[in-house]
Amino acid sequence: MEQQIKELTLLLAYLTSWDDKDRLTKQENKKSWKGYDFGILNKLYEEEYIYQENKHKYFIWEEKGILEAERLIEKYNINKK
Repeated sequence: MEQQIKELTLLLAYLTSWDDKDRLTKQENKKSWKGYDFGILNKLYEEEYIYQENKHKYFIWEEKGILEAERLIEKYNINKK
């Protein structure tokens, strides 16, 4: 069950994410709010799917996490439109 919760959290966070440009580096990042179970978010961080700092209410997507979320979109047959 934990694996499914992790997958669905990753998927939902990705579907509600937004693109944002960092003010300092001008780098484009995909971000999502941290409104999910912190234990799951910590596991996603440890597995290098996301990057998070304690002071922010959002996390930043790592390339590995984006690729996994896109795979899950296909797995669960979700239409992104």
